[in-house]
Amino acid sequence: MKQDNQFQFYKSQHLDQVTVLQAEMNDFSYGKHAHDEYSFGVTLAGRQDFFASREFHRSHPGNIIIFNPGEVHDGQSGVDDKLQYRMLYVHPDQLEPMLHSAGIAQSRDFQITDTMLDDPLLRQHILNITWLIESRSDNKLHQECELYQIALRISQRYGECSTSNKGRKADPLLLQARDFIHDNILMDMSLDELSQHANLSKYHFLRMFRQQFGITPHQYILNCRINRAREDLESGTPLDDVVYEYGFSDLSHFNRRFKPVYGMTPRQYQQHCLKS
Repeated sequence: MKQDNQFQFYKSQHLDQVTVLQAEMNDFSYGKHAHDEYSFGVTLAGRQDFFASREFHRSHPGNIIIFNPGEVHDGQSGVDDKLQYRMLYVHPDQLEPMLHSAGIAQSRDFQITDTMLDDPLLRQHILNITWLIESRSDNKLHQECELYQIALRISQRYGECSTSNKGRKADPLLLQARDFIHDNILMDMSLDELSQHANLSKYHFLRMFRQQFGITPHQYILNCRINRAREDLESGTPLDDVVYEYGFSDLSHFNRRFKPVYGMTPRQYQQHCLKS
C-alpha cells in the first residue's frame, strides 16, 4: 500500500511568529529536534508516539501535546491507521507578554510542566486558532483573543498560585551558553568557548548541557541553524544562499538535516510557503 504523508504549514496573517502545521502521516518519523517556539499539538486521529522530557509518550485522539522552546523531541505514528494532528507554534516574543498579562509574573523562559494532558478548554482554544489561521480568517481580533485564552488557561494551570506548578527550571549557567549560541549562530564555536560562557569546565558543561537540553551542543547549534534557515526560506531567500549562509556543505547535506524536522525538503517547504 502506498503511504501518504502530508504536511501543510500556515503562517498567521495577523500574529507575528505564529504558525500552524496540519499533518497526516503513517510511515514518516521525525528525527530528534527542537523548535524556538512553544508548540501546542492536538492529536485528531491515530496515535502519536514520541520521546520528550526523558520519557516515551503515546498520544491518543483528544490529547494535547506541549513542547517548550528548545525542548528536544521526535515523533511518529504508533499504529497502522493514519496519524492526523494539528500543531500550533507560538514564538516566546508573542506568547510571553500574554502569559505575563494573564498572571504569570516571571514569564520569560516560562516552562510548562506537562508534556501531554487532557484539558477540553485548552484543546478547544488551540483548535479554534488553528482553524482561523488555516482558513485565512481576516478577523485579527478573533485570533488575538483565542491566543490570549490559551495564555490564560496556561496561567490558570501552571501559574505561581497553581498547586500543579512543579517547575522545570533551567540552570542559569546553561542559559548563558544557550543565549550565546542564539546570538552567534553563524559563528564557528568550540566546546572551550561555550563552556567558558557557562563558567564550567569543558566536560562538565558537555554533560550538563546534554542533561538539560537532551542533545549535545553541536546538535543544538545545528538545530538552531535549521530553524533560522527555515525563516529565511519563508521570506524568499534563494535556496543556494541559505545553504551557504548556515554552513551546510551542499544542498544534499541541507536536505538530510531539514526533512527529518519538517517532513519535506527545503525546496518543497519554500515553494509551499511562498504560494500559501
